[in-house]
This record gives sequence, structure tokens and C-alpha cells, in this order.
Amino acid sequence: MALLGGVIKKAIDFNGLINREPNPNKAQKAVLLQLLNKAKHTAFGLKHKFNEILNSEDPVGAFQQRVPVYDYDAMYEEWWHYLLEGHQNVTWPGGQKYFALSSGTTSDKKYIPVTPDMINAIRKSGVQQILSLKNFDLPTDFFEKDILMLGSSTNLIEQEDHFEGEISGISAANIPAWFSTFYKPGAEIASIPDWDEKVRRIAEEAPKWDVGSISGIPSWVELMLKEIISYNNLTTIHDIWPNLQVYTSGGVAFEPYLMSMEKLLAKPLIYIDTYLASEGYLATQKRPDTNAMALIVNNGIFFEFVPFFEENIDEDGRVKQGVKVLTLEQAEENKEYVLLISTVSGAWRYMIGDTVMITDKKRSEIRISGRTKHYLNVVGEQLSIQKMNMAIEKLEHAYEMEIKEFVAATVFEDEQYKMKWVIGTDKEIDAEKAAQLIDEELCSNNKNYKVARTKALKGVEVEVVPVEQFYNWSEEFKKLGGQAKIPRVMKEEAFNEFRNYVLQLA
Repeated sequence: MALLGGVIKKAIDFNGLINREPNPNKAQKAVLLQLLNKAKHTAFGLKHKFNEILNSEDPVGAFQQRVPVYDYDAMYEEWWHYLLEGHQNVTWPGGQKYFALSSGTTSDKKYIPVTPDMINAIRKSGVQQILSLKNFDLPTDFFEKDILMLGSSTNLIEQEDHFEGEISGISAANIPAWFSTFYKPGAEIASIPDWDEKVRRIAEEAPKWDVGSISGIPSWVELMLKEIISYNNLTTIHDIWPNLQVYTSGGVAFEPYLMSMEKLLAKPLIYIDTYLASEGYLATQKRPDTNAMALIVNNGIFFEFVPFFEENIDEDGRVKQGVKVLTLEQAEENKEYVLLISTVSGAWRYMIGDTVMITDKKRSEIRISGRTKHYLNVVGEQLSIQKMNMAIEKLEHAYEMEIKEFVAATVFEDEQYKMKWVIGTDKEIDAEKAAQLIDEELCSNNKNYKVARTKALKGVEVEVVPVEQFYNWSEEFKKLGGQAKIPRVMKEEAFNEFRNYVLQLA
């Protein structure tokens, strides 16, 4: 195996030398032309005259003019429902073998097509991530170690003419044969649908593995590590996996989990962030001196950016038709945008639901700043998740504690509007003082919120529950593991149901 590790490292270093980063603007235009050309004879391509777009002097401008902006609901109602009914050549050539079932925050259940071209694109993006490891100065023997990928079940739901599952399960079910040598927990355990049983089996088998890297959503990885440590009577995870060096995060911001994760370790890890959504592999961190991720600009996804202003977004968090939309070349650094994607799975000008900030245009690097539906604007408060996170960080520093989960809502109660927070932490705090601190921080970092507090928004309230209650709610109403995420913002009715549930258990 030592020889194999040396070969892999040399191959990565060599490929890094000969494969230079593409020019983002040229690569993106080429991707759009490829997408349009391949889909020109689909029902979608015929309706929107892709042939004419391809022959125009400005294909990008023509594309933006002729094709409307879609969110999931519009895409499904107009086009994707035909795929579930067995039709072919709808928004992408051919039929449909896989649908990713999203357990995200924008819809109860979403069926997102995953084409063979998308599976290939995800593989290629994974290779880009592996090649970028040359920048992290890892030792040769790292490339001999096992890779633990904690995702949803690879035991996909079989329907009459297709399979359904979460994107992590679909990806793991299609890993190349050569990778199975390194892949843990292995096909048998990965296929277990029940989260508790899967983690128990991982804890049982863990002593047999030599894990060098772990990937998965932070909250579920942390729960898994705690179970392994408890089951095997360890002090830290390095007692059993001394060669663990890399953690690849994804799906949510990692920073809130850093302190608690490091309590489970004997030594720091290299943290690498990725952006694998149900709709595709969008970005990956390629260098150690940043926590931003580089958009994968040359692999089947065309990116567009909508300035995240109130006038561009409707009350349901959707991009309005006809607003100004920018390409990567036109977008600016350090401004917040709603991300649109067009992909080799037949998503077109599709609002994925995330907001991003470009941190380095030359490297096409971004950070995820929030969700369009994680945006409170009931009475003009205009609060993005980024502003809320700033208030939570202030609270963490004030009380020297960790807050890994929270949910906020603006509700109408006792004939007035209040902003309510449920915070998950195992430390006792003064809820009134916490509410005051959050209120002061939001007033200082958001002028619209400050104005709202002098008018319709009459108060701020905080309730504290053990963080375990968030995960109990997720297990009962969403599910544990995989791509499951706990929303940061809820509408009033959903928030009240959530609040009643977690307070009842507290």
C-alpha cells in the first residue's frame, strides 16, 4: 500500500502541474454553449428556441432574455413531472433513471432529476477536489488510508422505471470500482436506511479501519464520532484512527460546529469545504489559506447571479421575473447574490435557494451566505441568515458557549409582531439578556431591522432548549443523516409547531 500511496501522490502532483485552472469566463461561456447544444432538441430546448440562441451574436444575452427564471415548484409543475410519468427528452436528452429526493428546507419533498451526465460531472468534480489536495501538503501515506463518507442510504427506492434517494446515496451507489478499496463504511453498511442502526454498525466496525479522511454534514458526523467514541470507550477519535487528518464538510456552514468537533479530536484536522447540492457538485475548497470554495466552472454547470435586494425577491423568497441577472464575469466581489444554475440534469436558470458572496473573482471563489427562504421580512426587518449568524456569534462570545442550532421567526402575538428565537445549547443562560444582546447586534448590523424595531416589530424573545431536541425534531419530521438540514428561519405556523415540539421535550 505504501507504493500505491506514493503513486497516487505523484499522480496528483503531476496532474496539478499540467492541469492549470481554466479561465472562468471563457469556461462558463463554453459550458453554456455545450448545454444549449445538447438540449436543443428536447421539449424545453424547442420551446425556448435554443437553436436560435446558439446562432445569435450574444448567446448568453439571448439565453437570459428567452428563458425565464425557475424555482423548483415552477420547474416541476411545468416540466419535471413529465419525467416522473416516464416521458423522455423533456429538459435533457433521454429518459430518467435517478431522482434525488431533497430533504432541504424549501419544500416538503422534491424530485430532482440526476442524469448520467450529472453523475459523470459529480465524479469529475470529485477528481478536481482530489487533485487540489496537492495544495494541502499531505504526507504520502495519507493516500493509503480509508475514506469514510457519511451519507444517506445507497439502498435506493425502486420505482417502476427509476430509482429515488438522496444525492449522497445516489453518488455513493455509483462510485467507481477502484474507489471501493478505500471507501468506508462499505456497501453493506451504506445501504442501511435507519440512521441509528447505521451508526451502531459503523461504531462496531470502526476498529478495523484506518481512516484518513471523513466527509459529511457536520451535525451528523459529530453525532457519529460521539457514538464511536462512546461505544469503543475512547477518549478521542484519534485513539482509534490515529491517521485521521482531513474532514470534508458540506451542506451547511461548518464554523458553528468547529469547537465541539475539536473536543472529539486529539489533534487538529485539515478542514475542506464542499458544495454538493441535490442539483449537482457546485464548488470545492482548493487551497488551505481560505475557507472559500472555488466554483467548478468547466463541468456541466452554468452559474448566474441575482443581486440579493428586496426589490428582486418576492414575499416567498423567489426571484422575480425580469430582474437584472449577472454572469460570473459581471458579478462583483463581496456582494450578496441569489445563485441560479443551468445543468446537465436539465435544470434551467434554476434558483437553487442559496445566496452566495464572491470572495475572489480571479479564482471564482465564493462563500455561501444563506438561503433565500432563510430571510425574514415580515414587517420590513429584512434579515438575512448572515446577519442572524453575526448575532449568534456575538451571543456565543458573550456567554463563552456553542450554539450549533437555532430557529427564528417573526410572529403576530398579543396584537403585535415579535421576533422569536429558539436556541439549542446545553448551557444555561439568561434568556432576557440573550434577547437583548441579539436585538442590539441586529440593530447595529442592519439598518432596516433597526427601523422596524421603532415601528411594527415590538420585541425580541429567546427560548433555550437542549440542542438534542433539534435533532429529535429532525428525526421525527425530516430524518437524521444524509443531506437533512435544520432550517434557520420558519414561517409563523411552522415555527409554532416546531417550538411546541421542542419545548414539550425539554
